[in-house]
Amino acid sequence: TRGSVLVNGQDTGSLPARAIPAYRRRLGVVFQDHQLLMDRPVYDNIALPLMVSDTRYRDIDKRVRAALDQVGLRAQERALPLELSVGEQQRVGIARAVVARPTILIADEPTGNLDTETGRHIIELLFELNQQHQTTLVLVTHDLALAQRCQRRLSLTAGKLAEPTDA
Repeated sequence: TRGSVLVNGQDTGSLPARAIPAYRRRLGVVFQDHQLLMDRPVYDNIALPLMVSDTRYRDIDKRVRAALDQVGLRAQERALPLELSVGEQQRVGIARAVVARPTILIADEPTGNLDTETGRHIIELLFELNQQHQTTLVLVTHDLALAQRCQRRLSLTAGKLAEPTDA
């Protein structure tokens, strides 16, 4: 309810309304519940951030196919989300989040609705993307074992930020 959020020195609360869409394009978000367009194929779901940012079609196609390859879903590009498993839907969400090459990737409980094995694969994929693209990964989780794997950890206790811990 109070305070400010600084990202790379930018007070996000002071951004003028007209600057917010451009700022958001630098962020990738992996939602816990995927937030996919169920009436659109996988390819279109992943291409959406590029389409709204006026990326050239030729570049959209290359980047979507590269993102599909990264998450191992190239063969499912024409499938509708409801034809996929929950883990595959989560990978579509990850591909959509990274296709625009964000500087910051926010993952909100990315394994919360997944079985242990699928969750492990999703986390490995996020860590790999973090390393390959030098993208800052902000991972929100209740999984303490997963949190222990992160280089820097912030904890909230009773709504208050605890002292940061580094690995």
